[in-house]
Amino acid sequence: MPDVPYAHGHHDSVLRSHRWRTAANSAAYLLPRLVPGQALLDVGCGPGTLTCDLARAVAPGRVVGVDAAPGVVDLARAHAAEVDADGVVFEVADLFALPFSEGTFDVVHAHQVLQHVADPVAALVELRRVCRPGGTVAVRDADYPTFTWSPDDPVLERAVAAYGSLTRSLGAHWDAGRRLLGWSRAAGFTEVVPSASAWCFATSAEREWWGGLWADRFTDSDLAGQLLDRGIASRSELAGFGAAWRRWAGDPDGWFAVLHGEVLAAG
Repeated sequence: MPDVPYAHGHHDSVLRSHRWRTAANSAAYLLPRLVPGQALLDVGCGPGTLTCDLARAVAPGRVVGVDAAPGVVDLARAHAAEVDADGVVFEVADLFALPFSEGTFDVVHAHQVLQHVADPVAALVELRRVCRPGGTVAVRDADYPTFTWSPDDPVLERAVAAYGSLTRSLGAHWDAGRRLLGWSRAAGFTEVVPSASAWCFATSAEREWWGGLWADRFTDSDLAGQLLDRGIASRSELAGFGAAWRRWAGDPDGWFAVLHGEVLAAG
């Protein structure tokens, strides 16, 4: 399966967003399905914080996190050691060729993954393969075109549009959140429970964190490099995007919401 370059890369501005994720803020739709003793696979585990949090809900069940980036898997292993998550194993693996037999896991989870691949339906077929009959495949992705914020800022609008142009040029899907139901049905699932939820950033601390990490992504990360390489934005435009994010973060009226699509799929 051809690989799609990861738009965000693994700069600290990306990883600190991944490290913030917990079962409560990123997998609440799945939590009622989790019970002690289940075997759980977390695909696209990143630095492992969300994986280890999910592991608490299924302990003493087997938990495996996989990611395509070896360096990130090393970070996940280090995090597991720090939080004494002894039962969690992390491996480097290809989403489209997972190194597990059919029906290995009770729960297969993927958070913010399908938006970054060229063929989300094929990815879901593979997630379905390693999930046992009667188990649950849980997928959640952001829907970037519905990013919503206040106060209005045309430079922020151009920044978000530039990100969308990059994902389309890479063959990825910045509108994945709204596509999950259709993709799941196309992958052969017969029981699909769709839902939606949102992240909201509106306090001073939340704005500083969210605005700061996006400012850094547009100026210092692989995202910035790819926008330059593909002629989507100039260096001066990227600097302006970063400044707009920091301007928003410093506004006491600043508010930002990120809509997510979710599915719990089986059958």
